[in-house]
Amino acid sequence: MDDYKALLDRMKQAQRQLIDAAAKAGTLPSDGALRKIADLEVAIGALEHLLDDES
Repeated sequence: MDDYKALLDRMKQAQRQLIDAAAKAGTLPSDGALRKIADLEVAIGALEHLLDDES
């Protein structure tokens, strides 16, 4: 379970970095950046659900 929590932290950090970079750019993020942010959101939600089920 510690591995899942560590993965969750890494995914949240990666998503936060993408959002920060998009905010600092002053323009709309590229489609690729938006897709990565959205994909991470889905993966984060799935992992959080898995962790909730395990506890």
